[in-house]
This record gives sequence, C-alpha cells and structure tokens, in this order.
Amino acid sequence: MHNAFPVNTDEPLPLRDEVFHTLRQKILLGELKPGERLLEIHLADRLGVSRTPIREAIHKLAQEGLVTIIPRRGAEVAQITEKSMNDVLEVRRALDALCAELACDRITQEELESLKAACEHFEQCVRAGDKKQIAQADVALHDIIVRATGNQRLIQLVNNLSEQMYRYRFEYIKDSSQHEMLVEEHKIIYQSIVNKDKETACAAARTHIDNQKKAIIRQIRLEQSLE
Repeated sequence: MHNAFPVNTDEPLPLRDEVFHTLRQKILLGELKPGERLLEIHLADRLGVSRTPIREAIHKLAQEGLVTIIPRRGAEVAQITEKSMNDVLEVRRALDALCAELACDRITQEELESLKAACEHFEQCVRAGDKKQIAQADVALHDIIVRATGNQRLIQLVNNLSEQMYRYRFEYIKDSSQHEMLVEEHKIIYQSIVNKDKETACAAARTHIDNQKKAIIRQIRLEQSLE
C-alpha cells in the first residue's frame, strides 16, 4: 500500500524523487498552504537543489492533484475546497464500505491481530496528541482492512485516492474534539469484522466517512473565516 510518507531505507532516493517526497510531505502536513505559489527558484534555494528536479516534482504533484498549474501564473498548492473534498469522500465512502464487507469474509487471523494492534496503536497516538502520528496510524489501520479484501483492483482504486484522502484526513485530525469518536468508530469497525457482521461493518465504515466530512467542512469554513 502506498504510504503518504517515504519509507526510510538504506538506499538513497534519486534526487527528483527526494524533492518530490519532500514537497508532497510539506503539502500534506500543511507546511505549504493551499493557494501558496510554488516558485521554482525559491524552492530550489530552500532545498539546495537545481530548478530541474523542482520542476519535475511540481508536474508529478500536479498529476496527483496536490498542485494546480495555472497558465501565465505558474504552480500553486491545490485548494482544499468543499467540492474537491466531496468528490474524494463520496468515492471513498463507497469503497470503504465495500472493503469492510469483503474483509468480513476474507480477513485472516493474522490480519485480524494486526488490525487489533493498529486500533490500540491509534488510541495510543491519540493519547499522545501528535497529529502527524495520529494521521499515520489512521492510514495504517485502514490499509489493513483494504489489503484484507485480497482484491487487487480495489486496492489499486483506494491507493489512487490515498494522497487526496490523506490531505483531508489531516484537516480532520486538526480537530482534536473528534479524536475520541474516531477511536470508538475504529473499535466498532474492528468488532464487526471479527463478528463477520457485514451490515454493521458497512454502516460503520460509511458513518466514519460521514463524520469526517462534517468535521472537514467545519475546518475548511473556519480557516476561510480566518483569512
């Protein structure tokens, strides 16, 4: 499953990939703000590289929908809008329900144990209050359910949404008042998969996305009001 963050390995990444991962992480974590212009010369100076890998990274980020390239203006970080968020979550809601349903039939005992551990790890991250770790733990937990379907086409579809989803998920996780509800929702999803209760699993997966949507809309409107 494609992670939102590059995995540390002993093998150094090619420079263009390193620049791409660095810029993507800054966008996903909100260090580069929606609407912020991406000036090649400034980014090249900031990262200590030439403009070529910056240009390549910007085009790759545009393909993922994280950057918008505007004629005669240049590149800027894509806006987080209610419409773009709705488009992503509408599809993810249907896919998550399908994943939960299939996982009820197909999840292995080993994957169930991993899912239980992921729920516990998520709760620990919530207690610690580190938003980046909470977001990563949330991604890891849902990835187990997706992989448990064993459906490569479905895994690929969810994977294609993962970058966009991470960005909205991080907006959601900024709202700490929602964290306890997230913990409870994960427990319901886990227990319904253990019980092979497809109806509850699907309903819980949809509710999980619906609550995220409400919280993200609140966050978007709050940030717009502060501009």
